[in-house]
Amino acid sequence: MKKSIALIIFVLLSSLMFSQENVKWYTIQEAEKLNKQDPRPIFIDTYTDWCGWCKKMDRETFTNSVISDILNNKYYPVKFNAEGLDSITCFGQTFINDGKSGKAHQLAVALLNGQLSYPTVVFLIPQQDGKIQIAPVPGFKEPKEMEALLSFFADKAYTTQKWEDYLKSFQGKVK
Repeated sequence: MKKSIALIIFVLLSSLMFSQENVKWYTIQEAEKLNKQDPRPIFIDTYTDWCGWCKKMDRETFTNSVISDILNNKYYPVKFNAEGLDSITCFGQTFINDGKSGKAHQLAVALLNGQLSYPTVVFLIPQQDGKIQIAPVPGFKEPKEMEALLSFFADKAYTTQKWEDYLKSFQGKVK
């Protein structure tokens, strides 16, 4: 009986600890709606099903508790399949992937400025004039590098300093 109770407690604690390391992913439409209610940057993980580096980033970067905490509390994180077939309406425009003009979704082409490389994370930063600044950052990012990148945009450091200068003084939590 004691072993059963101990096992149940262990499973519950493990699931609580694991859930703290999960990113709460939204659709782009959900993130847009939430952003209207409470403005904050939108983070888009642009991936494909066949991309090994995308899967590695899912396993090693997005499961890091520091990274998931920043994404869940300072951003609206979106997971976007760049080759998905669903039509997506966001920011007043409809984007499609008709399956005929290559595999890339129109939204992926727009977000990545036509530079289709996976994984690419995209920061959508709301501006005071109501427009949105788009900042795509291509390539696999380890947790330490992702923390600096997330903090750079979440803390609006990009408005006062260059990335290289920010990195010189950045002290992160990821070991």
